[in-house]
Amino acid sequence: MSTVSEERYGEWIVVRKDAGSHVAELVLDRPKALNAVSSEVAARLAAACEALAADDGVRATVLTSSNERAFCVGADLKERNSLSDAELGRHRPTARAAYTGVLELPMPTIAAVHGYALGGGFELALSCDLIVADPSAVVGLPEVSVGVIPGGGGTQLLPRRVGAARAAELIFSARRVEAAEARELGLVDVLVEPGQDRAEALALAARIAGNSPVGLRAAKRALRTGWGMDLRAGLEIEDAAWRTVAFSGDRAEGVAAFNEKRKPQWPGE
Repeated sequence: MSTVSEERYGEWIVVRKDAGSHVAELVLDRPKALNAVSSEVAARLAAACEALAADDGVRATVLTSSNERAFCVGADLKERNSLSDAELGRHRPTARAAYTGVLELPMPTIAAVHGYALGGGFELALSCDLIVADPSAVVGLPEVSVGVIPGGGGTQLLPRRVGAARAAELIFSARRVEAAEARELGLVDVLVEPGQDRAEALALAARIAGNSPVGLRAAKRALRTGWGMDLRAGLEIEDAAWRTVAFSGDRAEGVAAFNEKRKPQWPGE
């Protein structure tokens, strides 16, 4: 009997949940437009992330694409071309909510990237904790070539991955980076065989999800909140996160299972 459920958010966003593995798949499903992020896509993606964040049964999420040629090509420039300045301004909070929604998912997140991941598409991947890519992946932040700047977190997330100077070179040049160089530069974390990005990301997510859900969320919170802090402040953040798990049911179960040489049955609290 299948343990996978599926829910659609509008026409172009799908969430699949595997109750057996505690892994969710967040699917960009606008294939004819190479998953270009329109106002509607952004709104539905934000709604899907809000629902995922509230689901304690999800221990890891994988962001994938239903299109074989692309992960996501970024903002829908055809839509943008039709917007007045006032309309573009009104659209901005919706766009931000989509990227922030992915970034602030409380469980570990993995992007499975193949083909083009450009502009806002790469920013969605950067919003995840890990990026798995296949050799067809082409990533980059080309926004300055069309008169804007990365606005989905790219100017902040990229330097945290590769350092300020490397991020400046990539953003200022607007160049596209192919998979092998992207792995070398740290723009992606894992490079897999052709066509295996989704399968490998889901397998990694399942391994991650076998661990304590309370521990996973606390570890992510400490990692994310501690970014950019000095060491002393970061250690205080870590201590606060530690205290949320040290007296939890998951900690008690984990220690008991270790001593009894059995697999933990996490209560998730």
